[in-house]
Amino acid sequence: MMLRRSFTALQIALLFCLIVTPVSSFAQSAHESRVIIDTDIGDDIDDVFAVDLALISPETHVVGISAAWGDTALRARMLDRLTCEFGREDIPVLIGPETATKTTFSQKPWAMQGIARSHGDAVGFLLDQIEKYPGEITLLALGPLTNVGAAIDRDPATFRKLKRVVIMGGSVYLGYGDLGYAPPHGPDAEYNIAMDPPAAQKLFRSGVPIFMMPLDSTQLKFDETKRALLTTVSTPMTDSLQVLTAEWQRSTGQSAPTMFDAVAVAYAIDPSTCPATPLHIEVDDKGFTRVTPGAPNVQACLQSKEDAFLKLLLPRLLNQKLAGKQVCTVLSRE
Repeated sequence: MMLRRSFTALQIALLFCLIVTPVSSFAQSAHESRVIIDTDIGDDIDDVFAVDLALISPETHVVGISAAWGDTALRARMLDRLTCEFGREDIPVLIGPETATKTTFSQKPWAMQGIARSHGDAVGFLLDQIEKYPGEITLLALGPLTNVGAAIDRDPATFRKLKRVVIMGGSVYLGYGDLGYAPPHGPDAEYNIAMDPPAAQKLFRSGVPIFMMPLDSTQLKFDETKRALLTTVSTPMTDSLQVLTAEWQRSTGQSAPTMFDAVAVAYAIDPSTCPATPLHIEVDDKGFTRVTPGAPNVQACLQSKEDAFLKLLLPRLLNQKLAGKQVCTVLSRE
């Protein structure tokens, strides 16, 4: 993809800093953590950035990725292609129950070209891995919580053996569009919670350590200046990010992606990117996450450190290397 704009001096300086950051320095961070990702990838674009960040970060050992909400079969097919292009077909892709949804699958063309494979049960896989590695699994919950609620229903005792759940979800004091430029309108029923409030209620009452990244801290824009940096390198990942972003833009009419889910993954890698505050949160039947009296049941990040987030995200995207591109697509007749 040809870059049709000139870089400013600031962009050039930023690019230089990113490119020269050695990938090996990433490995000097915290001990690798076992991670399962539960995602509604394919609707909004932030899930792709989030999954990519988890896959390229040495701090996270991704043991499985599950498709949640809506057309979970197509989401799993998209994840098949994504893991293949990373050369990570060893990572199981699991499938949760299909649900009704009014949200557009904005990245359907790219997903449909993936090679469809067989998939195990998301809920059973999650519980099996928790049982195998008690106290070691971090669940990254990046979509509506239907799979999570089903796991709690099936085996609450095993679910409580999770190390933690890092969730992108909720709205504590700020709602959609409350970016600090105008007086806030107050909390909203955030999508991931509002699509399945009963499942969210089960999670918040489960007793598992919850680290919550709500709208208050996750509405960071990946603007044109940052997106332009992806055109300075060509890897399967950066090429796919550009195509998928274009599909999302064309389908939704939006321009700048919001990094909701990527903020949650960054927190799981480095908590200093989004310092957390202990709160007691109750989920009401409409999907609002209310601060109520009581012992804290979540650690909620109410304001992220945008500069720290970008310094974690961008060098990894631009320095990621693969031994060679995999054959991961077929012409679809569907």
